Amino acid sequence: MKRILWLLFAAFPLWAADVNTFSIVAYDPANGDWGVTVASRYFSVGAVVPWAEAGVGAIATQANVNVGYGPRGLELLRQGLTAKQVLDKLLAEDQFPPTDGRQVAIVDRNGNIAAYTGPAAQKWAGDKQGKTWSAQGNILAGPQVVEAMGKAFEATQGELAEKLFAALKAGDEAGGDSRGKQSASMLIVRKGGGRNINNDRYLYLNVDDNPQPIPELRRLLDLNLGVLYQEKVGRLRSAGKDREARDAAAKLAHYVPTANSYMTLGLMDYNLGDKPAALADFRKALELDPNMRQRFQPPANSAAAPATPGGPTGRGQAYRAILEDGDFLKQLFPKN
Repeated sequence: MKRILWLLFAAFPLWAADVNTFSIVAYDPANGDWGVTVASRYFSVGAVVPWAEAGVGAIATQANVNVGYGPRGLELLRQGLTAKQVLDKLLAEDQFPPTDGRQVAIVDRNGNIAAYTGPAAQKWAGDKQGKTWSAQGNILAGPQVVEAMGKAFEATQGELAEKLFAALKAGDEAGGDSRGKQSASMLIVRKGGGRNINNDRYLYLNVDDNPQPIPELRRLLDLNLGVLYQEKVGRLRSAGKDREARDAAAKLAHYVPTANSYMTLGLMDYNLGDKPAALADFRKALELDPNMRQRFQPPANSAAAPATPGGPTGRGQAYRAILEDGDFLKQLFPKN
């Protein structure tokens, strides 16, 4: 019996599987964003690799992973240590040998970068840095993976979420994890930038088990950004910042191109006096959902504009103005 048990333990080792993957950590000074995105042939990679705190920094810990590098690294960054100082301290403190298979990348509050790929990390393994980013991976198709990630990050315009996703997609297209695909994750933090109140987690998306994790991550990213911009429209509208609200509504329609999104954008354009743009927006909304026509019909027993639950302050008044604009309605519904 003892021999049978020994054979079972030999066949199924008790140590945790390596988190073999490719990732990128980065800082965006324009918005004050720190983030990590990662993909792997590993279940639920987002539960292990990405760590970040607004105003502090971001960390990716992988390969023969010591998950404690995440919380401990953030603790040290919070104390004001640089990325390099934190990296050195993490490696020196590591009490779980062997440590030469670790892979970790850190970006601190000032955008400084430090990374380490241990000599025992499974090949191909390595890392590459730019001014405010580090791309790294192990068991990759080759060095072209991290090269492609860096080039895509620097070539992509827009906010950090877009730059990180472009890098991840480029790494995947360059060969990615040589074993295949299973999961992906993206974590971005921004002071006060998250959904609802008192939330610094701008977004945290996880595809835990999917044969095409990166396209699924893109779908979730679009939805998450859409929700964030929808909330932003309401806040800006309430603050009387109509021009900024219109820009946020355009982002909403870009990420979530639904009839409701185009109706919101149309109202913003109409409020700003851009009736040609508003006509185009409303026509797109009607094309996507002909039932939106009801929004332009006043209640039979009232001269007030139709109710629009969940809309930003002032939306009812905007509809009322449109209902009183006969020339505009004739252009929108020329066959009436």
